[in-house]
This record gives sequence, C-alpha cells and structure tokens, in this order.
Amino acid sequence: MPKPPRITQKPASPAARLLSWYDLHRRELPWRARAGATADPYHVWLSEIMLQQTTVVAVASYYRAFLARWPTVDALAAAPLDDVLAAWAGLGYYARARNLHRAAQVVATELGGKFPDTAEGLRKLPGVGPYTAGAISAIAFDAREAAVDANAERVLARYFAVEEPLPIAKPKLRTLGQSLVPEKRAGDFAQAVMDLGSLICTPRRPACANCPWTEDCVGRARGIAERLPLKAERAVRPLRRGAAFVASDAKGAVLLIKRAENGLLGGMLQPPLGPWTENFPSAKAAISQAPFAADWRKRAGIVRHGFTHFELEIEVYSTTLSKRPKIEGRWVPQDELRAAALPTVMRKIVAHALDEGGPLFSDRLSKISRA
Repeated sequence: MPKPPRITQKPASPAARLLSWYDLHRRELPWRARAGATADPYHVWLSEIMLQQTTVVAVASYYRAFLARWPTVDALAAAPLDDVLAAWAGLGYYARARNLHRAAQVVATELGGKFPDTAEGLRKLPGVGPYTAGAISAIAFDAREAAVDANAERVLARYFAVEEPLPIAKPKLRTLGQSLVPEKRAGDFAQAVMDLGSLICTPRRPACANCPWTEDCVGRARGIAERLPLKAERAVRPLRRGAAFVASDAKGAVLLIKRAENGLLGGMLQPPLGPWTENFPSAKAAISQAPFAADWRKRAGIVRHGFTHFELEIEVYSTTLSKRPKIEGRWVPQDELRAAALPTVMRKIVAHALDEGGPLFSDRLSKISRA
C-alpha cells in the first residue's frame, strides 16, 4: 500500500517571523499607534522629524509637549515661528524646527490639512528626506516602503553581511531593506526592524539567540555580526574658540539677541558673542568685542559644545548693570529663560555665567549635548 504524501510546512518568511516577534515584543512609544489601530499621519510625521539625529529618550517629552500645545497640523501651522523654536530649544539641529513649521504650513494651506500618502509626495515637504518619507508612508499609510534608520542599517548590514562601510553602504542597505518589506503590514514591519535593532540587534553584544532572524543571518553565520556595520573613519573636527558676553540688569533679566534667520542656529536667541576663531581672544581683545562698555569679568572655566562639523570652546564674560544700555535685544527675566528659544550651547553659556554650571536648565542639558 503506497504511503500518503508527506505534508511539509513551508518555512515562514523573514517578514512573517519578524512580525510575529514584534506582536509580542513591540515597544510602547508615545507616538506609536496601539496594535491594530490606524496611525495618525500628523503624529508619525512630528515624531519622525524629532527623531532625526536624536534619541527616543530625548524626544519623548518634547513630543508630548508639542502635541499638547499644537494637537493638529493646522494648529502648528498657525503658531508663530518663535514659539515653535522656543518649544524646540534643547532638542538640537534647529533647522528641523524651521522645516517642521514650513512643512506644517504647506500641509495646512496647500494640501487641505492632509499629508501626502506616498513617499514621493512626502519628499516634497520641507525637511523630509528619503528615510523620513519612507517611514511616514509606511507607518501612517501602510505603503510598501523601507524605513532604514540607524537601527535598521545595523540589522540589515548584519543580516546580509554587508561589509561596505557607512555611509557608502546606505543605498545598498535601503535596496536590501526594500526587498524584505511585505505586501501587508508594511508599517508594522518598519517599526519591527527598528525595535529589533533597539532591543536585540544592539551595537554591542547582540542577543542573537533571541532574534527571529538568527537562523538565516549571514553576518552571524560568518561570525562577523558584532563588528557590522563598518563605518568610514571620521575626519577630525576642527576646534573653534571665542568669547560670550552675558549681561544682567538690576532685576536679573538677561540680555539676549536673535541670530540671523539663515545659517547655524538660525532664528534662535543667544547672548552677544564675539567671532569664533582658532584661538581665544586676549582679555583686551575680548573686551573690545563686547556689545557695550561695562565691567566685564571673565568667569572661571570654559563652556564646551560639539556641533556636527566642529567643536566649540567659549570663555564667558559677565556683568551686572544698574541701568540697561540702549542696545537692540531682549531682556529676559531668569524665570522665563527655560521657555526662551535658546539652543543648548547658549543655555550652557548663560548657565555658566549665572551660576557657573549649576542647576539652571540642567534637566534638558543632561539629555542633549549636540545642536
């Protein structure tokens, strides 16, 4: 008697295995829709812009504050730019805030309050690049798009054993990521890859035994997973130095001036600054750079801050005035400094002048170190 044909179960696809893992281990994030719920495009867009070059931990409180203050894209579009910049202060990379505001106005006025539902359409919004467009279209509209952030780059480089260094490997990793995106649940898949990189496929000591992709991970099979992705050597960032001048009036209000709209930290507030050069100015040269004549005294120590392309060291001069001089600027009471549009480096400078690095602004300065 012939034996009945043997029924073999088809192995689950990588996407199916990852989604099964995600259904059990997904992170609960403020901007993430609940399982089975439809994501709000405004929430997704706002979080993705905030998360560019910034950590989840740093973004969470800012996201909640923005959403409470501007619950819709129309509300954000109608807000004064200065208010948006002030709410963004401390989050870093301030061009994102200006682009966020411009994009909100485009969506509110030109698109009827609705976000484009394709990556191509999203790319036309200010501040939206290839990754962000892919992430928003996948998560908010379930479009079959890869969302390859830093976590996903690490996962994909290991899974496919991509040994070209970053950033050269970025296009290849995006193509490989796109090949894995399923026809259904593309948004969950995008978030699952992010979570896999955050929780399992970590930069050091990845938990391969707990990974749903461990059996067919080429990097693990070759024993090279932990050293991937490779990264090109970073160029040494130049060091710039200068002086800052923090003036307080008789009531303790601090003089702040607004930076030019274009360029580094555009539109943000700062105390008066001297030029940034290779060397600190001498005491005499620094006094000549001060915004007005006063009893300027140099504080002990220096303020250090890292920008993307250079390092900055600032010597801080301070003075207390009995009468405000006639100078363009804004005198901000100390109890309003937290709400002012001061980027992190300027907060450090003001804090150093007022209490030499004490608790002023410390809740935000402890979380974010780059502008």
